[in-house]
This record gives sequence, C-alpha cells and structure tokens, in this order.
Amino acid sequence: MPAQREPLEPLELDVDRHDPAYRRWLREAVGKVQSDANRSADTHLLAVPLPEAWGIDLYLKDESTHPTGSLKHRLARSLFLYALCNGWIRPGRPVIEASSGSTAVSEAYFAKLIGVPFVAVMARTTSRAKIALIEFHGGRCHLVDNPCEVYEVATALAAETGGHYMDQFTYAERATDWRGNNNIAESVFRQLAAERHPEPAWIVATAGTGGTSATIARYVHYTQRETGVCVADPENSAFFGGWRTGDPGVTTDRGSRIEGIGRQRVEPSFVPGAVDRMMRVPDAASIATIRVLERLLGRRTGASTGTGTWAAFRIIAEMLARGRRGSVVTLLCDPGERYLDTYYSDEWLAERGIDITPYTDRLERFWVTGSLD
Repeated sequence: MPAQREPLEPLELDVDRHDPAYRRWLREAVGKVQSDANRSADTHLLAVPLPEAWGIDLYLKDESTHPTGSLKHRLARSLFLYALCNGWIRPGRPVIEASSGSTAVSEAYFAKLIGVPFVAVMARTTSRAKIALIEFHGGRCHLVDNPCEVYEVATALAAETGGHYMDQFTYAERATDWRGNNNIAESVFRQLAAERHPEPAWIVATAGTGGTSATIARYVHYTQRETGVCVADPENSAFFGGWRTGDPGVTTDRGSRIEGIGRQRVEPSFVPGAVDRMMRVPDAASIATIRVLERLLGRRTGASTGTGTWAAFRIIAEMLARGRRGSVVTLLCDPGERYLDTYYSDEWLAERGIDITPYTDRLERFWVTGSLD
C-alpha cells in the first residue's frame, strides 16, 4: 500500500496577525518611554578639581541624576524600546531580567510606566537598598544563592510565565543607537564643546554588560575622533582576561564585589575590538577612591565610580609624566547612599579583609606629586 502523503498547501497563503488593540497599546507604551527620554535623557558633566598647574581637566558624567538614580536608566530605556519595537513585550505579560541591582531598578521603573509586571532575578547578596528600590517601583525580586544561575533562572521564568527575558547581557550593545540620538557619548562631546580641551584624551568606562563601552567606542570611531577608550575592570571579573588573551570563553570562579560591574563570564554585549585599553583595578583602590571623591565633590558615589576614577587618575598621572595636557572623562554611575552598609562601612571592609589604607595613601601623594606609584 503506497504511503499516504500530506495534502499540498495552496500556492497562495495569507495569514493576518494584525491586532489593532495590541498596536494601540504598543503606540502608547513606546510613547511613554520616549517621553521619559525627553524629560531625562541628558545629565550633568561635573568638573573634578585638579591642581591648576597640571593643565589637565577631569570630568565625571553624572548618571546618578536619572529618575532611577544610575547609568542603567539609559540602558533600560533602550532595552524597553528595542523589545517593544521587536514585538517581544506584550500587555499583561511579565518582563524578566537577570540583574545585580541597578538595571533591575531601572527596568522596574519602565515596566511600571507601561503597565506590565517585572521580575528581577538576582544574587541573594544584593544590597537591601537596591532590593527595596526595585520593590518601590513595583518589581518583584527572585533571589538565587549562586550568582551564576541568574541567566538560566530568568530564562526558565520567562518560559513558565509567557513573559519576556530582557537579557541585558546579550542586547545591551544592540539596543543602544551608538551613532547618536542623544546617547551618552554624544552628550559628553556636546557638553565638552566649550571647554579648553573639548576632545578628551581618554574616556574611561566600566563594564557590567559591556554596552556602555561599546556605545562610547563606536561613537568615537564613527565621528573620527582621536579619543582613546579605556575600560576599568574590578577583581574577579572575566572581561580583562578575555580582552587580554582574545579568548571570549574566559570565566572566573567568584563574583565581583563591586556591584553593577564585573562579570564571571565575558558577556555577549562586550565588544573587545572597539576598546583601546583595559585596566584591572583592585577593589580596595575603587573603595579608597570613592572615599577621596566624597571630600572632593561633597557627595558619595558607588564603588563602580571609584573603579573608573582610579583608572582615570592613573591615566592623568601618565599624562603628567609625559608632559601632556588635555582632559579625561569617566562616569559617576550611581549614588553612594545605596552602599552605606557596604563600601562606606569600615566594619564591612574589615569583615572581608579589604584594606584601603595603601591606596588612600597613594591618592594623597597623587594630589601632591601627580604620581600614583
């Protein structure tokens, strides 16, 4: 008996999935996210006082002034627009993210803005202050004991709920318009236009997803500038090792102690070929730097700001040694009030065996001699 064949489909096929109700919801959601950009896209560029005789200017791009208080506000806005326009976020279905804190705070804000649930999958060691901020913006926190599990748990939750796993670590560099449209790099160069050194010698970023450094480096290359792009990386992070060896498979056996930056794997959004330089910064140096910055700026910052600023100080010391003048820019990523019980606590440092004294001494000598050696 001959095998039965499936009936042939007609040559002309037409499947119409146009949903006017969904499209009305989508237009409204995109409009709300774009309105937030109009209100809050730009941030201040703060001048850090350096000795006048050095002829070098240092600036901090103050991302803590965003509505959710960190650099991640820009990323979350871009990720939501990207996912909405791709049709990935649907009304009533949750957005889920794997995040150590600040990205989740910002994504919770945008989820609430457009009226969808939000779940943050994060390490149990995340600071209580960040968990409280996520919950303040209407998000729910799903805590895991092993930080390495956040990706798999977030993927599984999305599958179970029919929601969308935002996956900042994959989509950060894709979602941001690095050619312009008021991205962070375009904003920096516009704000420097009237300064004595309008094209900085270096911009220093730190890497959590890798998206910010990718945006800055691509914009610098696209606009044909001479500015170098340096990425400062904390202890226990895979980015520096992966960049130095050219091996994207590099991993580490423990997580970063500097919240928001440093990963145990080289994330897909990190674009190593666009970066000119990387610098490994000890955690004690990052924390010593934010203590010094508090005296200089009259305000507290998170330790990721210390990581980038320590690297900026090292670059400035090199410029002085070579007789160069110019400007350097780094990022003020988030406020220090989120870390009063960690980086600003001497007890917390002592419990973890972190001694910032040698780096504090080096910073004090830096202001006198211009050297960090």
